[in-house]
Amino acid sequence: MKKYILLLMVALIFVSCTSKTPYTNRSQMILMSESEELSLGEKSYNQALEQLEVIKNTYNANRVKQIGERIAAVSDKKDYEWEFSLVKNDAANAFCLPGGKVVVFTGILKYAKNDDQLATVISHEIAHALARHGAERVSMSKVKSGIGTIGNIVLTGIGSPYSNVFNQAYGITTQFGVMLPYGRMHEHEADEIGIILMKKAGYNISEALNFWSNMSQNSKGNVEFFSTHPSSENRITHIKEIITRIEG
Repeated sequence: MKKYILLLMVALIFVSCTSKTPYTNRSQMILMSESEELSLGEKSYNQALEQLEVIKNTYNANRVKQIGERIAAVSDKKDYEWEFSLVKNDAANAFCLPGGKVVVFTGILKYAKNDDQLATVISHEIAHALARHGAERVSMSKVKSGIGTIGNIVLTGIGSPYSNVFNQAYGITTQFGVMLPYGRMHEHEADEIGIILMKKAGYNISEALNFWSNMSQNSKGNVEFFSTHPSSENRITHIKEIITRIEG
């Protein structure tokens, strides 16, 4: 009998923790509350910036901020306290932590050759945050650690049970806040949501293809973005399909 009660409780937990991703409407299981996710994102963002050289009041720093704010304005996330930072780092990378904390590395600028291509990068990272991909990954990590742990987290609500797993999922302690690699499904979803956001913000979504083409041509080099953003020829094909659907 106890076994059945436990199974029923687990089922109820999963049902109560099911949500939908924006735009793609995919069902996902998230065990972390959004308020806790935002709190951890803020803390991790501040820790990351302490280890990075933030560039302020330059042409490119202003571009990152202006493009980011334009995309944020169409994101329908009024509870996010958006921040957009350009940091000095030769790695071709960018990331967005929960709550709208976006960081762009200077190394990505040589691949994002115009505002529309830079919007591709920023909207893609914002899409990860809007779809709560990090929280979903943390939740799956908790699932793998055992049902008993999940029950303790959800039913007792102790303390900050996600802190360590959150930092591991986002690579906070080892990669200055840069997330560990997402799976293909999350990447494709971020591409789709990002392009929708670009369209809503008035950017040329065809430039997304040019940006990823620029990146693909340099994929054999030491491009850090590819260690955290798996890419392939299928990605460009998928983006073409998204653009055709949106423009059609």
